[in-house]
Amino acid sequence: MRTKAMRMSTLFLRTLREDPADADVDSAKLLQRAGYVRKVAPGIFTWLPLGLKVLDKVQAVVREEINGIGAQEVHFPALLPREPYEATHRWEEYGENLFRLQDRHGADYLLAPTHEEMFTLLVKDMDSSYKDLPVVLYQIQTKYRDEFRPRAGLIRGREFIMKDAYSFTVDEEGLKKAYQDERGAYERIFKRLGVNYVIVHAVSGPMGGSESEEFLAPLPIGEDTFALAPSGKAWNVEALTTPRPDSVDYAETPAMQELDTPDATTIDTLVERFNQLHPRQDGRDWTAADTLKNLIVAVKHPADDDHPEGWRELVAVGLPGDRQVDMKRLEAQFAPAEIEEASETDLAAHPELVKGYIGPRVLGPQRSDSESAAHIRYFLDAHVALGSAWVTGADAEGVHLANAVYGRDFQADGVVEAAEVRHGDMSPDGSGPLSFERGVEIGQVFQLGLKYSDALGLKVLDRNGKAVPVWMGCYGIGISRVLACIAEMHHDDKGLAWPKAVAPAAVHVVATGKKQEAFDAAEKLVADLEDRGVEVLYDDRPKVSPGVKFKDAELIGVPLVAIAGRDTIANGTIEIRNRDGSDVQAVPADQAAQVILDRIAALQ
Repeated sequence: MRTKAMRMSTLFLRTLREDPADADVDSAKLLQRAGYVRKVAPGIFTWLPLGLKVLDKVQAVVREEINGIGAQEVHFPALLPREPYEATHRWEEYGENLFRLQDRHGADYLLAPTHEEMFTLLVKDMDSSYKDLPVVLYQIQTKYRDEFRPRAGLIRGREFIMKDAYSFTVDEEGLKKAYQDERGAYERIFKRLGVNYVIVHAVSGPMGGSESEEFLAPLPIGEDTFALAPSGKAWNVEALTTPRPDSVDYAETPAMQELDTPDATTIDTLVERFNQLHPRQDGRDWTAADTLKNLIVAVKHPADDDHPEGWRELVAVGLPGDRQVDMKRLEAQFAPAEIEEASETDLAAHPELVKGYIGPRVLGPQRSDSESAAHIRYFLDAHVALGSAWVTGADAEGVHLANAVYGRDFQADGVVEAAEVRHGDMSPDGSGPLSFERGVEIGQVFQLGLKYSDALGLKVLDRNGKAVPVWMGCYGIGISRVLACIAEMHHDDKGLAWPKAVAPAAVHVVATGKKQEAFDAAEKLVADLEDRGVEVLYDDRPKVSPGVKFKDAELIGVPLVAIAGRDTIANGTIEIRNRDGSDVQAVPADQAAQVILDRIAALQ
């Protein structure tokens, strides 16, 4: 099939010699300098012809692999009514990230950041029996998010392109199969696109559901931190679980006692007072690791049928004093609720909570329901071992407890992941200490379960004629973000260096000099390549210096460069080289097309 070459003399393209002033990462700089995109506003870009070429190729790989697992493509509008998102409470839960607008009649609409509701309602409208399932639907669509501070060019924009797929099955077993099918397709997609990736265990967050994994491109510019074990397994920090410490035998631990600790409202002053007033008998100093601090947080539960406006609850969290609270990790334990530190008003409503001296005796199971103050649930961080002894608050000004043993002197309502994870902490799989890396999220897979089916009434009749809810999975790839990550991974100080699978052309033919013979030789090579179906970018611009043409070729980043110039034409040859200047060949002009074909086949 004959392919028409792109000619730079007529191509809608302008390259830039300087980085745009507001571009903050390499991909944003190079995609604009090389003429792939043009910035319109913060987080909003116009796709130019070369950019659309690459974007189409990324989408083609995605479509091929997703179609290959039996998914069917649909296309929803980006402008959607309010009502479906109210039914799932996401009209409120998305907060300020949602673009909201009204039509001329005052009806509320949104620019969709995601389409779970619409996929669910579509299947509800069209499928009614287990015989209609399983089905997997997907779309490639523009999405919108009102980012407070867009950054990194296409990586975190206000308008972006996503592939989102949804599986619908009659049971959980079908969901798990669909999940694995999609997960496998993602691995093939990213390998074909030349994207390094790490599969990271994640939390579902506002998406709901159970099992969730993220595909991260390991890049220093990434906003996500993931923990990497020696085994190669990885976890999102919010999803990381702490190996439970062994129980401690407290048979020889002395009885709990109250000790004076004047002006000890912080961990540092508490340790100082204990070392001054109550030195240890074993000769070592007290440290922050010997203390148990108790933090009061407010849990803001979302609206539900019993609480149309949502509801607020105070809970207490105890963790070792030498560790900081990670509010994101803690919030993941209470999802889809949000958390914040308790306010002065919250604390004033509970006079039993003495600021700086809060202890477990007024919290959780220790607090009798018959007492006047409302019961505050008490959770312990996973680092607190059963049977361990602590210095902690005594619920009185200037007094702390010593030898307070978890399991003997106080209990908890549950265990949570509250503490920041440190370098060197043991990995959940026990393979060794964790290290931490940065990454850009390029895809995620969720087992949504029944969340949206229940909220929107998606049911089918099973084999027995009983109406049962449909099990759903959700699978997303950030198409435009993936393209930016490819650019981040495949460039040098001269410009882009696209992998073959996504390059806007397979070969960049450059005619240089003033002699017509060079342009004639280049024209013949281009015609030969067109006849063989090779995608060509041809720099046929007259009166442009060889230096400018070579710099543009390096900036644009096509994998192979073929040069017809004064020196080569004198020898009857065409020079062929890789984009980075390596593997240079001077081949007879009449053999150049075949050599280029062979070299294209050998490219990664």
